[in-house]
Amino acid sequence: MKNPKKVSKEIIVFTSCSMVLTALGIDIMLPAFAEVRHHFAVGNDVAQTDKLVTFFFMGQIMQIVFGYLTDKIGRLPILRFGILLYTLSGFATVFSPSLPWMFFFRFISGMGAAAVFMTSIASVRDRYAGDEMARVMSLVLTLFLFTPVIAPSLGAVVLNYYSWQWVFLVPPIFAVLVFIWSFRMDESLPVEARNDMKIVELIPKLKSIATDAHFLRYVTIATLIFSVLSSYVSSSERIIGDIYQRPDLFPVIFGAIGLLMAILSLTNSYFTKRYGAKKTLRIILVLYLAAASVLLGGVLFLGNPPPMVYFFVMIALLMAFTTAGDPNSGALALEFMGENAGLAAAVDGTIFFFIGSGIGAVISSQLTNGVLPLAIGAVVASLISVILAFGDTAKK
Repeated sequence: MKNPKKVSKEIIVFTSCSMVLTALGIDIMLPAFAEVRHHFAVGNDVAQTDKLVTFFFMGQIMQIVFGYLTDKIGRLPILRFGILLYTLSGFATVFSPSLPWMFFFRFISGMGAAAVFMTSIASVRDRYAGDEMARVMSLVLTLFLFTPVIAPSLGAVVLNYYSWQWVFLVPPIFAVLVFIWSFRMDESLPVEARNDMKIVELIPKLKSIATDAHFLRYVTIATLIFSVLSSYVSSSERIIGDIYQRPDLFPVIFGAIGLLMAILSLTNSYFTKRYGAKKTLRIILVLYLAAASVLLGGVLFLGNPPPMVYFFVMIALLMAFTTAGDPNSGALALEFMGENAGLAAAVDGTIFFFIGSGIGAVISSQLTNGVLPLAIGAVVASLISVILAFGDTAKK
């Protein structure tokens, strides 16, 4: 019999690496966006390469389908299918004849990442619940969040010696390794716990989940806060390279922010264990609102854009609070879902990514010569989130 402690560690690392496919599918490519624009002769139309991030996030809409299937046939088959879809579309993206084709394959790649992401979360939910789930997810995200620390620098190094195509090939190659590793993992959803729901029964189940007040409260919080993160990530190359005119600092800034995100995620694991997911999330959201307000004040009174150091210190705090609070909002949303955890996680992920990235795309489209729309978006999102979090009067 295997040592439970070792098994637990491997599950955490494997889950992190599986979820890394989502982050790696974005972060490593950001330094190469200028080369992509040059390759397809779109000049300085940075909004075109922003769509490579947006379409990837929007592919997450397939989480609903994968959620149904993973509850019905188990986690591992869907996980492996998602990795294969991610890998094949990743290679197809590199050899796309035009940007519209790249957008299409990025959407497909996002679908594959959706299967991997939601089965990873559901498998953690199979093994843990409540505050313990939030704590484990924080550990998973701590490993996961080292991706933005190293990925942009890795992308810049690859780009320095090879073409942008090689940068885009790194994620599907890594996915092949994760696919092979998956055959060491045990299925987390036993046969007797699987849902034998027919496809015609899916709609009322979805309606039941999507109209659950407790579920909607915390999914809305996660979605609003993620929209700001999505907007910043898709626009980060533009903000650093065009607005602040320092493209050489992109890997350093993005990596430093990623490091703070990882540190706060690990810190969240400790506070969640001590104070509970709900109380910790409330504290994080209040701090987020304070940081967003300071950012907006700086834009209004110091200039648009504000001084570079000021802006990125505030953005680093916002991004770190986002990733620290996400495990808590996810755990609280799924708290009472029971045997429908897989499907509920799918609805959560679909709303979280699809709607969040859509809102983020709207914010990004307004970022031209300054960062005011991003600051306003952060204040509005966090204010609504604080109201929702403190409006939860449930005892548990």
